[in-house]
Amino acid sequence: MDFPEFEHQSIKEKRIKGRYITYDHISGILKNLTTHFEVEEIGKSVKELPIKSVTFGKGSKKILMWSQMHGNESTTTKAVFDLINWVGTKSKLSNSILNNCKIKIIPMLNPDGATAYTRVNANNIDLNRDAQDRSQPESKILRNCFEEFKPDFCFNLHDQRTIYNVGATPKPATVSFLAPAFDKERNISESRAISMQLIAAMNRELQKLIPNQVGRYNDGFNANCIGDTFQMLGTPTILFEAGHCPEDYEREITRAYIFKALITALYVISVNSIAEFSHEEYFEIPENNKLFYDVLIKNVHKINAFSYAKKDSIGILFQETIANDAIKFVPKIKRKGDLQGYYGHKIFDCLNEVDIEDLKKQPYWNMI
Repeated sequence: MDFPEFEHQSIKEKRIKGRYITYDHISGILKNLTTHFEVEEIGKSVKELPIKSVTFGKGSKKILMWSQMHGNESTTTKAVFDLINWVGTKSKLSNSILNNCKIKIIPMLNPDGATAYTRVNANNIDLNRDAQDRSQPESKILRNCFEEFKPDFCFNLHDQRTIYNVGATPKPATVSFLAPAFDKERNISESRAISMQLIAAMNRELQKLIPNQVGRYNDGFNANCIGDTFQMLGTPTILFEAGHCPEDYEREITRAYIFKALITALYVISVNSIAEFSHEEYFEIPENNKLFYDVLIKNVHKINAFSYAKKDSIGILFQETIANDAIKFVPKIKRKGDLQGYYGHKIFDCLNEVDIEDLKKQPYWNMI
C-alpha cells in the first residue's frame, strides 16, 4: 500500500481530549458537521440521551462502526472524530474511500455510561453481553441500525486496560485486534477470514509506527458478545482495542494509532485489496497477556525489612475516578510478593538509591 506520510495533528479534533468524553462533549461537533455528513438521531438511551449516527460516502461497500459501547472507553470516540475531519480534507486517499465506501458511525452508543464513566449502561447492563437478549434500548438501537444499514463490515471500537502486554514481552499492547469467533470451535468462516485479513493489513502499517506493540485479543466464543453475534450472521467484524502507550494515560497518542488503523482498513476495503493479505498473518500477531502494573516497585525489603522478603515487589494499578470533569488516576496496591515475570509502566528498584529518592516523591510512597 502506498500511504502518505502519517500525519495526525493537522486533522485531530481538538474539541475533545482526555479520557472523560460525554455526549455534551460531542453534541456541538455533531451539530456543526457540514451537509456532506448525514447526522441522524437513531434512538435514546435509558436516561433519554440522544444516540446519533453519522453517515458519509457514496460507495457500495458499507461499513458500520460504533464506539463507547462501554461508557468509560473513549479513545476510539476521539479517533472517529479525527476520521471525520480527515475525510473532509479531500485527499486522494480519502476520496478513494468516499467514492467507494458508505460509512455509518455511532460515536457514542452508551451516553449514560459515558456520563457516569462506567462500563455498563444506566441499568447496570454490559451492552457487549446483551447481543442475544437485547434487553436494553441501546442494544436494540445497534441491532436495528445493523439490520437497516446492512453493512458489509463492522468495526467494534473499544479501549483496553493498562495491564495488557504483547505476548511474553515487556511491550505494552498499545493496539489490539480480534476477529471474533462465530462458533465454540473457533472455526474460520468466510467472514471471519476476511476480518483476519483486514487485521493483517492494519498490523503491517502499525508495525511501522509501534513495532511489537500490537496484540491479538483472546478469541473465546461468547454468543452474547456483539462481535461474535455479527460474525455468526456472516458479516466480517473486527474488534479494535485502544491500549496503553508509554506515558499516555490520556490516550492522546493511542488515538492517532487507532485513526491510522481505521484509514488503513477503509482504504484496503475501498480498493478491493483484501486478498493481498492472508488470514494466516493474523495468527502471527502475539496474543495479549496481563503482565503489566502501572507501577512496579522491586526489592522493597531494602526500605521496609520487617514486612517484605528479598525480591518481593509491589504492583500498583491506577483506579480511574472522575474529578472536576476529568479522570484522576488513583494508585491502589494490587499485589505484594514475588512478581518476577511482571512488568511496570513505571519501575522503581529499591536496590538503586536514585530510584528510592524518586520513589519518596511519589504519591504512593506512604502506601509501602
